[in-house]
Amino acid sequence: MSDLSQPTHAPVLLDKLQWRYATKKMDPSRAVPQDKVERIVEAARLAPTSSGLQPFEIIVVTSKAVREQIQPIAWNQAQITDGSHLLVFAAWDTYTAERINHMFDLVNTERGFTNEGWENYRQMLLNSYPQRDAQVNFEHAARQAYIGLGAALIAAAFEEVDATPMEGFDPAKLDEILKLRERGLRSVAIVPLGYRATDGDWLVNLKKVRRPLEQFVTEVK
Repeated sequence: MSDLSQPTHAPVLLDKLQWRYATKKMDPSRAVPQDKVERIVEAARLAPTSSGLQPFEIIVVTSKAVREQIQPIAWNQAQITDGSHLLVFAAWDTYTAERINHMFDLVNTERGFTNEGWENYRQMLLNSYPQRDAQVNFEHAARQAYIGLGAALIAAAFEEVDATPMEGFDPAKLDEILKLRERGLRSVAIVPLGYRATDGDWLVNLKKVRRPLEQFVTEVK
């Protein structure tokens, strides 16, 4: 396995992040290849989450008809239909004993053994999470979804696929369109995937602006 800490790799990733931006106009004639979409989604799946519970799912919407339904409840943003794929990040509506046990059982099965400390940790979560208010649990799960969202955006940049994260939509209506509440899920964010239309995007040629490092990072030594 290659060492991503080596200097030959680090500039590549940073160059890709410099390249990416929140694309405002996508080229509807260009579709993202399936293998690239799969790697982007896989990056989100591999992202870390609290207690390893992975309390969110990704719905990949390719249906033009469904995306046309979604567009009006998302401020008519063109990327939703001009892109070829729409990723919907949907968090668990709450934590339940069934959901917690499923993930712990999966870990035990995949690793082929049980661990007393791990089982004690399971019990601690079972004694805590399901008893909390459902909204508190959803908000916690949503924060985990955003970790996956960040991983997906980085992976998309690495693949040179344009991705525009959005919160500007009506989550209740999106949940209804995709029947998410019936699955115990609530939408958190959406990400159209596609390729920039350089002749129709006011942002494409503008300089990327971020706060200087000295204003962004504080070192405590």
